[in-house]
Amino acid sequence: MTRILSSLFLLTTCFWFTTFTSANEGEQTDAQEYAKWAQNTWEKMNRQTGTIILPNGVATLNVPNDFYYLSPKDAEVVLVKFWGNVPGDTTLGMLFPASYTPFDSNAWAVEIDYEEDGHVDDEDAADIDYDDLLADMQSAVKEASKERVAQGYESIDLVGWAATPYYDSKGKKLHWAKELKFGDSEDNTLNYNIRILGRKGVLTMNFIAGINQLPQINNQLDTVLTMASFNEGQRYSDFDPSIDNVAAYGIGALIAGKAASKLGILAGLLLALKKFWIVIVAGFVGVFRWIKARFN
Repeated sequence: MTRILSSLFLLTTCFWFTTFTSANEGEQTDAQEYAKWAQNTWEKMNRQTGTIILPNGVATLNVPNDFYYLSPKDAEVVLVKFWGNVPGDTTLGMLFPASYTPFDSNAWAVEIDYEEDGHVDDEDAADIDYDDLLADMQSAVKEASKERVAQGYESIDLVGWAATPYYDSKGKKLHWAKELKFGDSEDNTLNYNIRILGRKGVLTMNFIAGINQLPQINNQLDTVLTMASFNEGQRYSDFDPSIDNVAAYGIGALIAGKAASKLGILAGLLLALKKFWIVIVAGFVGVFRWIKARFN
């Protein structure tokens, strides 16, 4: 049953929606019209469970009933129209816990993508000192932040690991989380990442969440990790050195930023944050989760 939105929240919805969409849509939309559009759009979305072959055909999701999957088309609506991200980047879809919709202020999601940069050699995984890696990354972020501020952007600080990197050498699955601080924001940002290594590239699963949602994500991490797997012929073990390319980076550079060896450690970090810039800066203090009601 749909809950009724308060007048104050409708006004807030209208303000933020028109601020971030008028340039693209060319017209103003009042809050009631937007709420009606959002409800209709949400009800038409196909929230999928079960076995789902991802659009690029290289991997499959097995989504349990306590989660649901949104297609790339629906995911783009969520990211751009609901959450205010800049359009242009496409994904392989999104995962949500079944108890949340994109409109819930405490919702979190997992964005799915694939990077075919070659077969990632994992021989360096056991030799990585993550404390040293973090110190290098923090130093790089500090230097890059000075340039950001000079260009008129908020400063950025890598506070530390929110979850220390862990690599499952058998399952070829890597996960880690960074805690970031933007400007003078009272709420730090969570940047939680999963990478699954395949024959020709890496399946990426990035959590879109606030730092206060870390306990929930930790509780669901194993479930999310087991959902995705490469299809036959695309698995890590299917690598053929005679015909397949090898990536120019290993596990350490994958964590720090895959192009670290050429572009500097921060490059990959900022690339990972690019899609969710607006959401990361303000979304997790409730600004861009415009509609509080849950549409069932």
